[in-house]
Amino acid sequence: QVQLVESGGGLVQPGGSLRLSCVDSGDSSMHYVKGWSRQAPGKEREFVAAISWGGVSTLYADAVKGRFTISRDNDKNTVYLQMNNLKPDDTGIYSCAASSQWPVRRPADFGSWGQGTQVTVSS
Repeated sequence: QVQLVESGGGLVQPGGSLRLSCVDSGDSSMHYVKGWSRQAPGKEREFVAAISWGGVSTLYADAVKGRFTISRDNDKNTVYLQMNNLKPDDTGIYSCAASSQWPVRRPADFGSWGQGTQVTVSS
């Protein structure tokens, strides 16, 4: 099983930075792809970033490429999302999930998304 808990969200001004963490407290024996998505109230879930098990390959949505960086530390069963130069449009609940396939293109390519951590970008 996969049990993912996100943390690190908060309120930040435009141009600021946050680093999100996603800890997998479940079965770490499976070499899952990990990813991040976000969802604002009344809007569909949006793919943000993904990383292969070994961390060699990464994928980013065009809206965040160049500003966000996904990474993982398998020894800590944790995946990170470093978010720089945040914009108001980045506001949403950020969730993580696992996938058994690569590449991944959309939220439906993953399993269940966690409850997430709120990111609010506003002045």
